[in-house]
Amino acid sequence: MNDAERRDNADRRRAGRLVVPREQAPADRSLLERSAIEELSHHADPWRVLRILSEFVEGFDALNEVGPAVTVFGSARSRRDDPYYIAGRKLGAALANRGFAVITGGGPGIMEAVNRGCHEVGGLSVGCNIELPNEQSLNKYVDLGVEFRYFFVRKNMFVKYARGFVIFPGGFGTLDELFESLTLAQTGKIEHFPIVLFGSSYWQGLLDWMKEHVLGAGAIAPEDMKLLSITDDPEEAAEMATRPLPVKVTEPREQTGEPKADAR
Repeated sequence: MNDAERRDNADRRRAGRLVVPREQAPADRSLLERSAIEELSHHADPWRVLRILSEFVEGFDALNEVGPAVTVFGSARSRRDDPYYIAGRKLGAALANRGFAVITGGGPGIMEAVNRGCHEVGGLSVGCNIELPNEQSLNKYVDLGVEFRYFFVRKNMFVKYARGFVIFPGGFGTLDELFESLTLAQTGKIEHFPIVLFGSSYWQGLLDWMKEHVLGAGAIAPEDMKLLSITDDPEEAAEMATRPLPVKVTEPREQTGEPKADAR
């Protein structure tokens, strides 16, 4: 590659399945910015709906045959010598050894660690990547990778094709996934969906705050706190996230593809 080609490559980024100039706004921003919507609503939005639909179709098509899986979230900034990276790698292997695929955001840090651990023992390692202003490429341990433009489409895939979450220390994106999963479980949109926090020293302060202030104010019910489990052991996290359904099942349920509990 000559200097001109390197400069041209540096000026481009991946946007979903495309490569575009870096100055082009991400699709999520174009959708959400009011000025863009007001200016283009009569022309662009109907076509944007088709693009969104196509992302759902591509995601469903790619992930439909994954089989039982656990989604794992965590910081993209964790280094390879970070204890949480090492634990994430062990968790990926533990899940694969139980016959489960892993699904992550497909990027670096904890996502790479979990994909790596799963991949190294022969499990199916899935990555659902997202278009960002600064490109985040799929890590090399992803066996099945899907690129998304829209966060809400990607988040649907994280839930639909998993039977539980393990959530490592992370930033705003990780916290967003944590509270969205809690909301879905609290409201009954997903059933028998283990939500496991990994790293007691990181999460305990948040749990104490929720108990004292959120529960104390009556904003949630006491049983809502039971939606969360916490551990510091990768093997225990894998066991918690893959516990069998507590009742006999019949037909698959819509949200995650997992069987639906018998009516009683």
